[in-house]
Amino acid sequence: MTFSKFFWVVKTVFSSLHIWWQPRQLSRNYKFLPFFLTIVTVLAIAACNNNIPQLEKRQTTKNCRIIQHAMGEICVPNHPKRIVTLNPAALGNAIALGIQPTGSATEAINQWPPYLQDKIEGIKFLGTWGEPNLESIALLKPDVIIGWKHNQQSTYSQLSYIAPTTLYDWVVNINHPDNWKEYFNFIAKVLGREDIGQQLWQHYNQRIEKLKIAIGNRYKNKTISVIVFNAGTIYSVGENSFIGSILSDVGLNRPESQKIPSNGSFSLSEETLEMADGDVMFIADHDGKHNLSILKKKSLWKKLKAVQQNHIYFVESTNWESSRNLLAANTVIDDLFKYLVNNP
Repeated sequence: MTFSKFFWVVKTVFSSLHIWWQPRQLSRNYKFLPFFLTIVTVLAIAACNNNIPQLEKRQTTKNCRIIQHAMGEICVPNHPKRIVTLNPAALGNAIALGIQPTGSATEAINQWPPYLQDKIEGIKFLGTWGEPNLESIALLKPDVIIGWKHNQQSTYSQLSYIAPTTLYDWVVNINHPDNWKEYFNFIAKVLGREDIGQQLWQHYNQRIEKLKIAIGNRYKNKTISVIVFNAGTIYSVGENSFIGSILSDVGLNRPESQKIPSNGSFSLSEETLEMADGDVMFIADHDGKHNLSILKKKSLWKKLKAVQQNHIYFVESTNWESSRNLLAANTVIDDLFKYLVNNP
């Protein structure tokens, strides 16, 4: 500690006791002087200790990388091994990049995405993406924590106390056509695996090109509708959504009613079912076909082109609608091959 800082500590102590610049009063109370000096010593030590984290930070930057993220910047270990992911997108992307997280939050309690069932051995469940268990996270002693700002902003300080925490602002970037791709690249950078990330994108693009060749011109003048059943509601997703961007990469057209340049969703009702129509309809059903059993009784449903031509295909909702990562994207490509190429 510098002399000026020590002087400031001494001055603060005596000022707070209302005896600074009052030597006569101090001399009359000389018997308390050892007590005052003890306080000064303790505070001086504390002030010196306040410099320690800054010194440690300067030292540890040799072994870590500065990462810009939604909450500012943070130093992440060069080779993190113990990873905690706080949403299914981060979980799938980390696994795709070759790192098995030690723990992860999921969309629902103890519900892992089906496409990850053979890849989650040893990963500890840490709660849902909106309410991860901080105590369980701390016990894992992670090297780095990865999440979304809109879910973890309120607990960011607690998470950062446990380990370097990097948050991506999914909401701010929600209308970017490649939002989910940007999140993958962000995670690749955090994990120091950008070179592997580039290889994975090459593989993705190769699969897209193979699918486009296999489809040919058969859907050139046709539309592909995507609707979601969830918690008793029906909705579709915009062109810049996870699914929307994949369909766009393949060159498939959406119905005019679904050409909304956003990553968000828009509600449908029984009265607006025509917005769900297309030459082909993919249904991502979170509710176990409960909504469909109701819709089948509606006259408007029976008038839909996809219904009349029997071009309705049910797909896994977590793969298509809520996971939003590169592994999930590959399952979507599998489905497109299955239903648009190989389907009789």
